[in-house]
Amino acid sequence: MTAALIPTGYETQGYTCVRSLSRHGIDTIIASEKPKVPAGKSRYCTEALSVSDPRRDLLAYRDDLLEIARRPAVTTVVPIRPDGAYLLSRYREQFGDVTDLFVPQFEQFHTVADRLRLVEAAENAGVPVPTTAMLGDVEEWSGEQIVKSRYNVLAEGVLAGRAPGDMAVEKSLTHLAAGEAPDPEALTATMGHEPIVQEYIPSTAEYMIGALYDHGEPLAMFQHRQIRGDTYAGGGGVYRESVAIPELATVARALLDELDWHGLACIEYMRHEETGEFYLTEINPRMWQSLPSTVRAGADFPLYYWLAAGGRQEEIDCDYELGVGTHSLHGELRHLLSIVRSDSSVVAKPPVTRRAREILVSCLREPNFDYLALDDPGPFVQGLRNELSRLR
Repeated sequence: MTAALIPTGYETQGYTCVRSLSRHGIDTIIASEKPKVPAGKSRYCTEALSVSDPRRDLLAYRDDLLEIARRPAVTTVVPIRPDGAYLLSRYREQFGDVTDLFVPQFEQFHTVADRLRLVEAAENAGVPVPTTAMLGDVEEWSGEQIVKSRYNVLAEGVLAGRAPGDMAVEKSLTHLAAGEAPDPEALTATMGHEPIVQEYIPSTAEYMIGALYDHGEPLAMFQHRQIRGDTYAGGGGVYRESVAIPELATVARALLDELDWHGLACIEYMRHEETGEFYLTEINPRMWQSLPSTVRAGADFPLYYWLAAGGRQEEIDCDYELGVGTHSLHGELRHLLSIVRSDSSVVAKPPVTRRAREILVSCLREPNFDYLALDDPGPFVQGLRNELSRLR
């Protein structure tokens, strides 16, 4: 028996990994601190286990995962969430002693987790990136700007002063209209560190590249255009369409070459509405939220990761269908609610009735969904219950 350990929560990519790997005869073990995880309700999930909460005791969470990874059948651990991506890189040797991994060295992880270091790497690679500065260094507020966390994760080795067992993920983002100055003290207190300020890039669309690299050499790459995000102002893709744009591939390869990348990479871009250039926004070294759309189009990254971790890179043959549109129905609901509940200083809010009509039409035209599967309804039902509970 061969098994993959999948530490996840309510993320759709956990369920996608379960379905994908099970099709290839690989058992799947879901490990989560959360109750009622959708992936654990799948008929294709071999086993669902409870582990410590990484946001309460990261080292206890690490030890729980190590204990499961020591099972002889477990051949690899798949990075799904920020917690797992951090742990697998930070404690790469410990996990590597008991199972096979395909993750970046911690120094590489640190570079992409620190957005200032990432900007420097992008500039060295000649990749367009928004003008970026520390909040305390900005004196001019005449243009539209965005304030966001400097770090993808707040953890020991990334942010000074963090204890080894202490970890947080900070996703706060504040849009500033031209002439609008923020409250530096309040933002720093909210984020737990001094954030960064980036110029706002007026874009025609957002794009994502999913990649798997072997010590600087590409094994697989996938692109999609994000049509709708978690909110009307952006966020993770909830309606996407597979594409293949040579210029986008070029800037992605230039950056990953500069990083001498190894492992998974989810790279996000915005296309400038005037110049057409692709501007980098961030990299995450793990499976991405829109992984279901990637697999639906034919790029089976869960299998690619499993093959690479097992030293079978030569068996990876990445090809995918263009123009495949997919939806997260739970995400589409969040998108609609953001129009009612949220406001942005720089992104115009669409009429909620028009957007609802657009969502309905696109779902009828392209009925491809992240969770919804007639042969496996459990994850969708559980995910819907979780989403309604969260909204209440």
